[in-house]
Amino acid sequence: MWASFPSLGLWPLASVGVGMLALATAGAGAWRGGVLGFSFGMASFAPLLSWSGVYLGSVPWLALTTLQSLYLAGLGAVCGWLQPLRVGRPGSPGTMQRWDHPFWREVARLRVRPVVVTLAWITQELARSHTPFGGFPWARLAFSQADAPTVRLAALAGAPGVSAVVALTGAGLAAATLGWAQHRRRSALGWAAAALALVAGPLLIQPPTDGPTAQILAIQGNVPQAGLDFNAQRRAVLDNHAELTTAAAAWIRSGQLERPDLVIWPENASDIDPYRNPDAERTITAAVDAVGAPILLGAVLSEPVAGNTNASLLYTPGVGITDRYDKRHPVPFAEYIPWRPFFRFFSTQVDLVERDFVAGSRVGLMRISRPDGPPLAVGVNICFEVAGDDLVADGVNAGATLIVVQTNNATFGYTDEAAQQLAISRFRAVEHARSVVHVSTVGLSALITPDGVAHQTTSLFTAATLSRQLPVRNQLTAAAILGGWPATVAAAGLLVCALRRVNSLRVEGGRRRTRSAVE
Repeated sequence: MWASFPSLGLWPLASVGVGMLALATAGAGAWRGGVLGFSFGMASFAPLLSWSGVYLGSVPWLALTTLQSLYLAGLGAVCGWLQPLRVGRPGSPGTMQRWDHPFWREVARLRVRPVVVTLAWITQELARSHTPFGGFPWARLAFSQADAPTVRLAALAGAPGVSAVVALTGAGLAAATLGWAQHRRRSALGWAAAALALVAGPLLIQPPTDGPTAQILAIQGNVPQAGLDFNAQRRAVLDNHAELTTAAAAWIRSGQLERPDLVIWPENASDIDPYRNPDAERTITAAVDAVGAPILLGAVLSEPVAGNTNASLLYTPGVGITDRYDKRHPVPFAEYIPWRPFFRFFSTQVDLVERDFVAGSRVGLMRISRPDGPPLAVGVNICFEVAGDDLVADGVNAGATLIVVQTNNATFGYTDEAAQQLAISRFRAVEHARSVVHVSTVGLSALITPDGVAHQTTSLFTAATLSRQLPVRNQLTAAAILGGWPATVAAAGLLVCALRRVNSLRVEGGRRRTRSAVE
């Protein structure tokens, strides 16, 4: 499962991982299934989320890994309980002799239920994406599929739909494997054909890339050094982005670059509050005037009292700040510490976050005037917000024709975190049929077209300028309209399966009591 995500990106292994867990939990029962699910979670999340401990140490990394694995424990318990052993032995009389061996007798009783496994997987992802403290929707099956044919289904049912297809493919392959071992060849071939259709079928869908365009300029200014201390040199970070923008302005005047409709700086481009620091304000304004276009930049604001705000500010030439978006989902234990006294008992590292970031309440939609063409409607998302289905969809449903993801990956060094996040942005492009500007302080940055293709992808810890015309589209996809309903329906379907299982156990128990009374 881990290897299916970037940077390895071996996307078929996502289905293989689901299939292996489906087989492992078949007939295992709830308790054994829970242990198997937890082991599965630790084995996949530990390497996948290792970036979370690159500078903070093993405690946050293992805590996050363990928390996420508990959801997989629940998944394993449900799959073990809802995939009970068969009664009797399958096979024709000519093959019954094979089942006399203890191993084959056990295999004969196993049963994989692909639909149940799929519903359980989507329910697990739903729970993990919203709990606790707003959830951690990272490393969902769908986000491993940016290079797979299945990503083309994103526009139909979003991340839950793509995760469901990946899970059903894997569980179907498990059912096919088990069916072949049990000499149920028709069933095995049926599930194998279904798995093949689920993977290859989306190739018939062609994501749209047409429509009017906007000229975008993205600035990756870089930081003096990787790590948590990058913001100790915050003046240098601001100057890097301003100087690179001024250089780009000279290239525009000389005809080497097209004049942009919008310039985008990343999250934390100015950790010096421009509202309260006139020098930072002058630096930004000078860059805006030089390039002659609006600049959307990430800034840390020293407000409210005793707190901070992670914001995206829109600077317009000759005017100054004309719009603002405050991050709606600050990251727990990174931007704020919930239950600080309680968690300080386990680690004093919680006090590295001296001032908690507060959450904004307004959807990140900005309308930017253009001299040649209609206003540009931009849906703004800051860093980890790109992983939240509703946060991205809110901007699109409000009218965004372009998605912007401003992020800062300096705190994760040379790990896979940046590649994993870029894959999520590529998924969002296909899901909403929108171009996505994914810009980081240090990389990986890219300009992504609505078919999910990343253009001009930068390297880590380099300064870079990205310039391209991107399609701006306004048609809503089915995924944007449906929102979270596919995941809710999956959870309801799992509940129905559980109630049927409870009823069958009640009926079976009644029969046993009747037989005992007769005997």
